[in-house]
Formats: sequence, C-alpha cells, structure tokens
Amino acid sequence: MADTGQPPEPRVGFVRRIGLFQATALNMSQMCGIGPFVTIPLMVAAFGGPQAVIGFVAGAVLALADGLIWAELGASLPGAGGSYVYLRQAFQYRTGRLMPFLFVWTAMLFIPLGMSTGIIGFVQYLGYLWPDMGRTQGDLIGLAVIAVILAVLWRRVENIARITVVLWCVMIASVVLVIVAAFTHFSPDRAFTYPAHAFELTTNHFWIGFAAGLTIGIYDYLGYNTAAYMGAEIKNPGRTLPRAIVFSILGIMAIYLLLQIGTLGVVDWKQMLDPDSAASSSVASAVLEKAWGVGAAKTVTVLILVTAVASVLTGLLGGSRVPYDAARDKVFFGAFGRLHPRHRFPVLGLASMGVVTAVGFLIGRHTDLATLIQLLTTVMVIVQALAQVLAVTVLRRRQPALRRPYRMWLYPLPSLVALVGWLVIYGYADENSPGRHPIEWSLAWVAAGCAAFLLWARYEKVWPFGPREISEEYLAAAGPGVDPDGDPGTASGDGPGAGPRPGPGGDPDGAAPAPV
Repeated sequence: MADTGQPPEPRVGFVRRIGLFQATALNMSQMCGIGPFVTIPLMVAAFGGPQAVIGFVAGAVLALADGLIWAELGASLPGAGGSYVYLRQAFQYRTGRLMPFLFVWTAMLFIPLGMSTGIIGFVQYLGYLWPDMGRTQGDLIGLAVIAVILAVLWRRVENIARITVVLWCVMIASVVLVIVAAFTHFSPDRAFTYPAHAFELTTNHFWIGFAAGLTIGIYDYLGYNTAAYMGAEIKNPGRTLPRAIVFSILGIMAIYLLLQIGTLGVVDWKQMLDPDSAASSSVASAVLEKAWGVGAAKTVTVLILVTAVASVLTGLLGGSRVPYDAARDKVFFGAFGRLHPRHRFPVLGLASMGVVTAVGFLIGRHTDLATLIQLLTTVMVIVQALAQVLAVTVLRRRQPALRRPYRMWLYPLPSLVALVGWLVIYGYADENSPGRHPIEWSLAWVAAGCAAFLLWARYEKVWPFGPREISEEYLAAAGPGVDPDGDPGTASGDGPGAGPRPGPGGDPDGAAPAPV
C-alpha cells in the first residue's frame, strides 16, 4: 500500500473526521442555542435595567480567558473527554486518579443539567405558539424532545457533524433575523436610558448584580469547549481546536452584544420583569411581533425552537464522550468504556446523560431557570474551571517537553483573569440564590465524590491504597514520527507509551516527582 504520509486509522476507538468548520459549528451551536433568548430577561432582572449589557461583556471576557486555557490544553492533549484528559495528566503526580474521577463524577451531573435548560427554553418559546399549553403538556413535550434528540444521536459521528452544520445555519438565521428586526425598530433612548444609581460601583447591590450577570453571561457562552470534549475525533487538533474555540467565542460575542442591545432598543426592559408578559418568557418573539407582526414572530419562533434542539444535540454529543475515556483508563465504571459496535459512539454515556437531562428538565420546570443555572455553574466551577486554571501551569512544569502546537497568548494573564472571574461567580453564588445554598450543595457533591473515589480506589487497589501510576502517553508520543499538529495518530491516546509506568513508590523511572 502506498504511503500517504497520514497516520493509519485505528481499528478501535474514535476516528478523526471533524474539521475546523464543523468544530466551530459544534461550538457555536452549543454556545448560542436557546440561551440568550431566555436569559436576556434574567440578565435585566439581575442588573435592574438596560445596563444588563455589562453582563454579556463580562461573560465574553471570562469566556475568552478561559477559552485560551482550553485551547492550550486541547491542542496539547487531544483525547476524548476534554477536561478528564487534562486533569488526569496534570494531577496524577500528587493525587493519582482523584481529580479525573471527581471531574467525571461532576460532569455526569452538570453537563446534562446544562442541556436541560435548553429544553426548558424550548418549552417556554413553544408557549408563544401554543398559549393554552398546560404545565403537564409542556412537561410531556419536553421529555419527547429529549427522546428524539437521543434517537438522532444514535448514529455515526460524521453523519451527526453534517446534521450539526445544517442546524448551525438555522441558528445563525434565527439570531440574524431577530437582530435585523430589532435594529429596524431601534430606539436609542429605550436602550441607553438607565435608572438612577445604575452604575454605583461602591454599593454591594451592584456587585451582587454583577456576579449574577457574570454567571448568566458565562452560562450563555458555555459551549466553546464542546469540540475539545471530542478531541479524539478532531482532524489536526493542534491547529483546529484553538481556532475553533477562539473563532466561536468572538463570533458569539458579536452576536450576543447585537442581540442584547437590539432587544433593549425595542422592548421596554420593565416588561421583561413581568412574568405575565411575552417579553419575559419569549423576548425574541416579542421583538419580532413588535417589529414585523405576529406572522414573522411565529416564523422566527419556529427557528428558535430548532436552535434549542441544535444546542442540546451538540451538548449531549460532546458530553457523552467524557465518561468514555475515563472508563477506558479505569477511572470510571467500565460499562461507560464501550462503543456501539457499528456506529462507534459511547452508548451508556449518551443514554445516562439523556436520563439526567430529563430529570433536570423536570426539576427546572417546577422551580425556576435562574436557580438551575446557578446550581449547575457552581458545581462546574469548583471541579472543572478552577482546576483547569491550575492544570495549565502544572503541565508546563511537569511536562515541559510536551508538544504544544498552541501556547496561551500573554501567559499567565488569561489564567489570572479566568481565576478571578470564576471566584467571583462562586463566591456570590449563595447571595444570588438565597435559600438554595448552591455553594453548600456543590461542596456536598464533591465530598460525596471523594467518598466514592476512596471506595473505588480501595477496590481497585490504586492510590491512596496502592502505588500511583504515571501515564504520560501524550508526552511519549511527542517524538519522531508525530505529525506537525502534535497528533499522536491514535484514538484516545491508545498509542506508544499509553500505559502507566509505575516505579518504586509509584513514580516514573523510580524517581520522586518534583514538587509543583
């Protein structure tokens, strides 16, 4: 057979078939989705006026800073599971498999809870087309939509990638139509007339609102990492992942700012605070109705419903890969490490996240959307976001020879910006959800994960009940024969050097690791 200069496709595992455009579309579909269409009123409520645009700007800054962290980690460690791979590589020297275990433990909760908010938004906008829809009917419709999404995902990834591009086009069309409609009937006075004391930075009230707005803003931007969860299926990941992350953040930032400002220039912000107003539950439909009439509003509402489905579809597609790599490395239940024999997707990961999405949808429907966003964000911050900020620095010290096709711009400034942003979100969580105690719930969930890890580690006889096993497959693969993108040419890291290398005391080559 002729030498094509490309690494052979593995006989098992994932295949690299997703290019830059598809990866960017995956990210943007997940980022936009239904999010901004349901959170603009929440943002206005958090700030108490049209100065709510600050929340989207702050969210964009945090997303870009955190996105650069994802870009460096994803380009250097392009395996299935995203954060699981990064935390496994960075923290194995001190705490064995604890951090990747905790990440998978929490990801099985916060990823599908995030998807459940998309289904909640779907039902809210469906209410514009079906005003007499009852609560039970809405619940049943949401559960049916989840079942349809799971059925669509039950196939080969390259087919889904093509579907995602189509859905991405629908998403772009829906937001563009809302933006154009808003600016054809735009009132600067309505958009830029602020209530008294709107910018009093010395008051605790402003900063509580800012923290709530930052939480909502970053929730709307979440999804820039979707392609990174599918690192083992990305073509030329060393170049594709950083570009897809940065392009998607900048594109969605422009869309959100235009959407937010345009909406505030058409709909009086006080109407968004009225729970009986269409501006509260389906603000984009209210914009279209005021600008172009009921017929146009209903048409664009249908596009928004399709956008919501696209967001949930891409989120479950990427998220279902998280427990797969962990199970393959014996850091999660073994059943999650099996792929469909024909279509090559993780069966149990997809099915279990679908179930949690359905449960989260029902919980959110019978509480409120803002609280659900606060809870899922808080759980994510403590195990994933803060840990990855540290992981970049740890890996630069632990694995200086690791091939890094992309290195973070202005390091360590983006890491510091991300650290401050995540700490603000976490520190104000209880004040923004009085009586719900998201900080306490997140700590309890992590504590339960630690207890589960100890039981699992004792059964498996690994650290702290056995030697640490150091697995540096990406470092070992970054040698002669690797492609220019730092791609080891294997699926999910199943290549030379992929196995653990315990030495005396659990350290590689019998040497104790240097302190972090």
